[in-house]
Amino acid sequence: MITVQDVFHRFYDEYAQKHTPTFWQSNISQKIMNCRTAAMGGRTLECDHCGHTVIVYNSCRNRHCPLCQGITRAIWVDKKSADVVNAPYFHLVLTMPEELRGIIHQNDSLLYSLMYRASADAIKELAQDENYLGAQVGFFSLLHTWSQDLHYHPHIHVVLMAGGLNKQNEWVASSKNFFIPVGVLSSMFRGKYLSSLSKLYQQGELKFYGQMEKYKDPALFQKLIDQCYNIRWYSYIQETFSGPQAVINYLGRYTHQIAIANSRLISMDDHNVTFTVRGKDKGDQTETVTLSGTEFIRRFLMHVLPKGFVKIRNYGLLANVNKKTKLAMCRALTNSPLLKPQFENMDKFEVACVIAGYDLSLCPSCKVGVLVLKNISGPPGRAGP
Repeated sequence: MITVQDVFHRFYDEYAQKHTPTFWQSNISQKIMNCRTAAMGGRTLECDHCGHTVIVYNSCRNRHCPLCQGITRAIWVDKKSADVVNAPYFHLVLTMPEELRGIIHQNDSLLYSLMYRASADAIKELAQDENYLGAQVGFFSLLHTWSQDLHYHPHIHVVLMAGGLNKQNEWVASSKNFFIPVGVLSSMFRGKYLSSLSKLYQQGELKFYGQMEKYKDPALFQKLIDQCYNIRWYSYIQETFSGPQAVINYLGRYTHQIAIANSRLISMDDHNVTFTVRGKDKGDQTETVTLSGTEFIRRFLMHVLPKGFVKIRNYGLLANVNKKTKLAMCRALTNSPLLKPQFENMDKFEVACVIAGYDLSLCPSCKVGVLVLKNISGPPGRAGP
């Protein structure tokens, strides 16, 4: 099986000679290449029955590393299960126009955060409108920046409960159809985003490099803003689902995704990498894309998030300030089942055992003894699965 780590090992040096990765991109590249190798340090475990030894190397635990998402995702989804309301949920996707992508990429932290704020404000405002739902809703948002072929395509995913609390703290249920016209939501999102973007420009907060330098000219920037007001911003309902378990199962598919999973890689030679691409519509056949190794890495690193950037953000009834009050009220009003997190009070090793389906401390050789720590070797690393 080919992995992203294999691609970086083979092509990263060549990529670094052709391009100029940022310090943060270089740092993450090294973590991906070193993950679960001797370079990260590790532990030697010995069976207390037969003496069999096992070396376990430390993982990098970086959120961009394909080897390190499984346990983190499982713990997050498990914890989130306690917040799920017994009501339908909608999955919305709000996209950015191609005309703004260059500026967004060059001002990533600032303009990613603006995507969250503008989309959240639009949803909250429209949901509270009596013409639609007339209630405060709960939702969480997360950013993806890639398309299936790894091109830069920033967009916001929103998982939104189909109902909320009105001013009298009564539960107002939505129909199974999304209660806000998508065109109205898209237009409001566009207006809020462009208005704030213009203010950031006027305050001198935006940076422009290379092909984007022309927008230092106020007239050209205003022309861009006008152009973006006059085009449709593509937004859509990706899926509607109901029932707590359906929501929980769905969450894990999106929350901790990275640009490409190892399972999509098909082949690699001395020059190229080939991977699968899902069709745009349901039922479309899977296709393949072949890129040079250096181009694969270039595209992958475009999707590295700024250091410390919060990717999953909760709003409305799901915000921390409302969890113990308004969210609890919603759960009571909707007769939501009490779903106790399975992994509560477990450490990551215990969670890994549950996911694997067997005791990872059991000796793989004799199947009787227990693996115990013999020594720790190598440079300091964060131990664990």
